[in-house]
Parts: sequence; structure tokens; C-alpha cells
Amino acid sequence: MNLSDKAALYMQAWRDDWCKFCSDVLKARLDKEQQDIIHSVQFNKMTAVASGTARGKDFCAACAAVCFMYLTPRWENGKLTKNTKIAMTAPTGRQVVNIMIPEISRLFRNSGVLPGRLLSSGIKTNYDEWFLTGFKSSDDNMEAWSGFHAVNTMFVVTEASGISETTFNAIEGNLQGNSRLLIVFNPNVTTGYAARAMKSDRFAKFRLSSLNAENVVSKKVIIPGQVDYEWVKDKVANWCSPIQQSDFNEGEGDFKWEGGFYRPNDLFRVKVLGMFPKVAEDVLIPYEWIDLANKRWLDLQEEGYEPKGKSCRVGSDVAGMGRDSSILCPRYGNYVSEFEVHDSAGKADHMHVTGMHVKYLDNKKNKAFVDTIGEGAGVFSRLQELGFNNVYSCKFSEGARGLNDITGVYTFANMRAYCYWAMRDWLNPKNGFNPAIPPCDKFMEEATEIHWKFMSNGSIIIEPKEDIKKRIKRSPDYADALANTFYPNDFVSVSEAEIFKDFL
Repeated sequence: MNLSDKAALYMQAWRDDWCKFCSDVLKARLDKEQQDIIHSVQFNKMTAVASGTARGKDFCAACAAVCFMYLTPRWENGKLTKNTKIAMTAPTGRQVVNIMIPEISRLFRNSGVLPGRLLSSGIKTNYDEWFLTGFKSSDDNMEAWSGFHAVNTMFVVTEASGISETTFNAIEGNLQGNSRLLIVFNPNVTTGYAARAMKSDRFAKFRLSSLNAENVVSKKVIIPGQVDYEWVKDKVANWCSPIQQSDFNEGEGDFKWEGGFYRPNDLFRVKVLGMFPKVAEDVLIPYEWIDLANKRWLDLQEEGYEPKGKSCRVGSDVAGMGRDSSILCPRYGNYVSEFEVHDSAGKADHMHVTGMHVKYLDNKKNKAFVDTIGEGAGVFSRLQELGFNNVYSCKFSEGARGLNDITGVYTFANMRAYCYWAMRDWLNPKNGFNPAIPPCDKFMEEATEIHWKFMSNGSIIIEPKEDIKKRIKRSPDYADALANTFYPNDFVSVSEAEIFKDFL
């Protein structure tokens, strides 16, 4: 058998089994669930993958794209007769440039034999009708999809929950002939195209759970960069509740872990199990609202945004004996720059925390709102001694008579309920504030674990802090700090709508 015949046999074997191509040529180590996804893309027109954190969804998508790139074109007498075009897209340029294209580049270099040239935007060959390209999705650039008519066409969409219906409509308009659509995403939003795909019989559907990752199952790092055992173990301890076997309900996301049975909170469902959040009606802030605010913050960082000229409202929750950290939350209008954390190692460190406030209060336009029930009273007193008139004592236990929500309808049992509800209204997408908050697992956990209810007189009340502590095993300090920024200083009788004017 000559070299040409051997090459033809290998090529046929790879076309019959894309996973073999991934292993032999791309040198890719895929676990069983990832191999199932590759086979799905090989044989199914549309594939949707919901994934937990660091579960290898983008690497798997890159493997599928490179398989399609090199296993679908056909030539006759050295002439390309069946062309192949691949478009990879994401909601932001950062995701394309820093996540998608690097995965493609790594596979291309690993092979060492694939024809073509690596570019910053993908792979280019000597044939104009045979390429792989990546670009940011944009509703303002629908004509970008018009050039993707080919015999073999593939579209790979990462972070698909952030892509608009308009873009997906444009993509589906190109799904003709031998075409593929692969969407991968973290299931943080329960609405939209990606969420519907996981319920549609048009799609082959997969869920990558971190519990099944090789590094987790083996309790050692087999696949570098993928989620590991220690991370999952920590999340089981902090984001899940032990349950009896008799209460086990897989439909609720319940799972077995090291001999015990557990029920996950929404954060665990999304980030570990690759499941959609199961939001109860009495949850103060749904996961997806915070996720949207996190994405806005990341987009602003990519643009180099600075809140220059904007006044700042700083909310603070001061640590005392037995607590590790004090939290400051500076909010510039609808932009939270950071959650500033000072580790006090279980000691009351009033002077240092006072200094953290001073850098903001030196600007007289800024205001600080300090929780003065407990250790914060010392910080507040010291700031007053230093002559700062733009610092306010925030007591969640005080009354909220005369305060209403943004609609002017709801009333509140106390100041804690008012401030927390104002934070909820600010984060609610339908109110149009477009808030931006830095990603923070602790804030996410706290906000999605706080419950509310109506009292018999119709006022809103937030559940006791002690109940929250029992569930999350700590105080909701990050949420308290942000809620403090909504404290209505100098109020007599005012609606939340008027308070919002102060920072729009």
C-alpha cells in the first residue's frame, strides 16, 4: 500500500469518527461527555450544550469546529469542489479574542500538520471558500452573516444566552445543505433562544456537569485547566444543603456526593451542575438579574470605562470580633466599581476601615452610609470626629414610614426591607437602570439566597438575618454593603422613585 492509499484510509477513518481525529491529529484529551458532543455535531444539524464552570465547553466547541473545518471539504483533481466555511461568535470581542480563537490556535499548533495559516481572527487557507473566522456578534452588523453560504457551513456560538434573537435568526437563515449550529453556554438565564433550545426537539441537548469531570471523579488533575475536586468539594459544602435519601428528588437537582445526598441552591445549579436556576417567587433577586449586571461590568472594563465626574455613594459593613472582613461598596450612579475587602483577621480594626472611607469622603460630593448597628458605630463616630459631614448612620432596624418602592405602591416593615427592595428595583431589568456590578460569587450567593414576604398589613419584610446565616453559613455582608448605598438620607416622606433621582 502506497503513502497515498494510507492517507486515504486514515482520512476515511477520521471522517467516520471525529473523536478519532481529535485524538490522533489534534492531540485532544476529551472525556466521555465531550466525545458525545463531538459525535452529536458530526451527525446532528443542531446541538446545544449547557455547562458548569470550567467544564471545557469552549475547548470542546473548538474541537468540533476544527473537525468540521478539515473533514468536510472535498477536492477533485486538486480543485476544491465542496467548500467549507465556519463562523465562531460570542456576545463580546473579548470572548472571541481571549477564549474562542486561542482554543482554535492551540489545536492547530498541536497538530503540526494541518494546512492553512493562523490569523488573529481564525484560520485562512489558500482557498477563498475554505476558512474559519471568529467575530463579535452584533445586531448592527447583520450583513456579516450574508457571506456564509457554502456546501458545508458551521456556526459556533459561545455564551449563547447573551446572543440576541436577531442574530440567531440570521444564523438560521444560513443553515442550508450540510450545515451545523453548535451553541454552548452557562445556563444563567431562563429565557431566550439558548434556554428554549434545551427544551426543543430540533436540538440534540447536552449538559456538562462539573460533578462528572475527570478531575473531580478521580480527585486529581488529569486534564489541566478543567474544574477540579477541591473546588467542587468547597461548593458542595457552601452552596448545598444535606437532605435525607427519602427526600431525594433528581428533578430538583438533588445529587449524591461522597455517600451523602444534597440539594443545590441556584448558584450551584448554574455553576456546577450546568442547570438553569430554579427561582422561587419569594427570592429577593433572581440569579439572571445579577448575571446581566456582571456582564455589563465586564463590557465596561473592556471599554476602559472610568466613572469620572460622578459622585459616589459608599455602603459599608464593618467587621468585628469573630468576622474576617469589612466590606466597602462604592457605587457611582449605576456602576459599582468594586467590592473593597479588608481582612481584619477576626479583630475590630476601626482605624484602618476609617481610612478606607476617607479616600472617598475627601470629595464632598460623595456620601458614605455606614451600618452603625455593631462595629460600624465606632467607624462612624471616628469619621464624624474627623469633621466629615457627608457620612450617614445607617440602621436597618429603624422605621420606614413614608417610604415607598419605585412604583409608589409598596410600603416596608423597616429600613432594611426598604434598602434591600431598592437594590432589587435597581437590579430589575424591566426598570431600565442597566446596573453594572463586578462578578463576585459571595454577593451572588447572598442576593439569591435572601427571601421576602408580605406582612399582614401589606408591608414588605425581609427574612431575618439569622435565617440567612443558617443557609449560607455566614452573614450577608456584601449584600448589606450594596443595600446601604440605597439608604435615603435626609428623608421625611419620599418615594423610592425620588431617591433614584439622586444617582441616575
